[in-house]
Amino acid sequence: MFHVVLVEPEIPQNAGNIARTCAATGCVLHLVKPLGFELSDRYLKRAGLDYWNLVEVKVHETFEEALSALGGAKLHLFTTKAKRVYTEAAYGEGDALVFGKETRGLPEELLKSRPDDCVRIPMVGDLRSLNLSNAVAVAVYEGLRQNAFAGMTLEGELHRLKW
Repeated sequence: MFHVVLVEPEIPQNAGNIARTCAATGCVLHLVKPLGFELSDRYLKRAGLDYWNLVEVKVHETFEEALSALGGAKLHLFTTKAKRVYTEAAYGEGDALVFGKETRGLPEELLKSRPDDCVRIPMVGDLRSLNLSNAVAVAVYEGLRQNAFAGMTLEGELHRLKW
């Protein structure tokens, strides 16, 4: 459905959780180097559980390489510095949801060069940001909601909810 792009992710548990979300939603996961972990990292594997074979993972040397692989995909750059709220964006199949590293977010130059693509997830107080894997889940599911959960099977869930 979507491309989830992690630019220089640092924490293996976050990447593992995000891989699990991608597996559950049919998203492709793109990891842009340098990574703060090895792909064989036990924490990464543990967080992704046995879902790794269900997710398509692409590793890119640079963000420019990732952009090239994405073709003309519409970008949604998630940052705490955006004025527009993520629910105001229109998400379509094949769009790229782009997230920066846990400690610094996306590069300032990228945000300044594409201000119309920047969106934020609102928060109260002086929090710096949400956990990266939580932010990805919020974004992916908003995109799926906007697309009527296309490609998702809801029958099993609906059956389970009929008491």
